[in-house]
Amino acid sequence: MSRPQQNRYDDIVDAIAGWYPDCRAGKLFSMPCVKRSGQFVFGLGRTGMVFKLTDPETHARALAVPGAHLFDPSGRGQPFRQWVVVPPERSDEWEPLAAEAVAQDHSVPPR
Repeated sequence: MSRPQQNRYDDIVDAIAGWYPDCRAGKLFSMPCVKRSGQFVFGLGRTGMVFKLTDPETHARALAVPGAHLFDPSGRGQPFRQWVVVPPERSDEWEPLAAEAVAQDHSVPPR
């Protein structure tokens, strides 16, 4: 990930942590991420920002972003169904999706 994308991610993390006291920066799969009450909500992967989106409408809207795809951490065709990667070319979408990801119920099982 390039420095501008890392900076954009860091700015979003700082804003979210300021808005939501139960959000903390951490790591998951060696990926920098934000967890709310201990559960993953978003992170910065190799190919873009990763969001866990449990709301079907928000998930569909994120997946419709050009270049977006489901997150497959193993690379073996076993994507996490609720997790969407939005590429750096669409970093304008990152902050609104991060806010939506934080606000969603992460106890909802994948469908």
